[in-house]
Amino acid sequence: MRKVYPSGGKEQVKTLQRINQDIKTGQFQQIYLLTGEEDYLRNQYKNRLKAALLGEGDRMNLNVFTGKEATPQAIIDMAETMPFLSERRVILLDNTGLLKGSQEMLAEYFKEPAATAFFVIAEKEADKRSRLYKAIRQKGYVCEFNEQDESTLKKWIRQSVAKENKQMEERALALFLNKTGTDMSGIRTELEKLLCYCQDKEVISAADVENITTERIANRIFDMIRAVAEGKQKQALDLYYDLLALKEPPMRILALLARQFQMMLLIKGLLEKGHDSRYIGEKAGLQPFIAKKYMDQARGFKSHMLRMAVEDCVQAEEDVKTGKLNDIISIELLIIKFSNLKAAR
Repeated sequence: MRKVYPSGGKEQVKTLQRINQDIKTGQFQQIYLLTGEEDYLRNQYKNRLKAALLGEGDRMNLNVFTGKEATPQAIIDMAETMPFLSERRVILLDNTGLLKGSQEMLAEYFKEPAATAFFVIAEKEADKRSRLYKAIRQKGYVCEFNEQDESTLKKWIRQSVAKENKQMEERALALFLNKTGTDMSGIRTELEKLLCYCQDKEVISAADVENITTERIANRIFDMIRAVAEGKQKQALDLYYDLLALKEPPMRILALLARQFQMMLLIKGLLEKGHDSRYIGEKAGLQPFIAKKYMDQARGFKSHMLRMAVEDCVQAEEDVKTGKLNDIISIELLIIKFSNLKAAR
């Protein structure tokens, strides 16, 4: 499947345009920081910059630092090492965690790095208040890859499908996004499967999506809670047993369950204050179309029930860790308890 790079907010678009121009012209900044929660885009641009800076076939002048091995002194020592038969030494810092702190030594070095040293820094999290972040921003480019909105994702999917000389029905597109969520890596994987499945078809239908697209575990948890909210105990338990059959660890299911109840409690409070889906999405860190799903689900519970559910999840985790309860049974008891409370709503 051919690559299509979607855009995000105005600041991200502006920065990406600068990076693309640098790659095109070969006029590079010495430091690029790629950060944010959208892993797919961050990794795409990390690899594009790395390839462009190195040039064809050059691996002698690439140094990669990951995790705890990425000490400031080791990085500086490598940056001060002259490249071998090249004008640049490329130093990739990949998820080192350095941007979570100030890192005074590295921040000071980045003011005047060796002229032959070029840095590509890919970090999911970066403390914008730190001296290191400020030093990078002053010397190079910072591009923050945030979760893409619904319209951007739809445009990206349509473009990707069109590159394969196909179309996707609007209903199929909505269903596809509902199943995959907003994670672009997951979307790309599922889209490749879908395109292979529909290789002899010009138009991808909702039935095609239903047949081949894998639903995220979080969606199954969401459906399980919806069944609980509607008092459909058997359906909720069946969904739980399906998750177990898929080898999903019970404690991970419990963690996701707790997170869903915490999110609904937050959204319930915002709903009671009369806020709309866009505002609620911003406060909860969700896209508006996902926030609407949570809003609908939160309406099925009273606030005190959601607080109780969060507390019960915490207690269940403690009971499992202390050996008072079996992990599988602990979640069964939660499902039974809350699906039996429908009449009290």
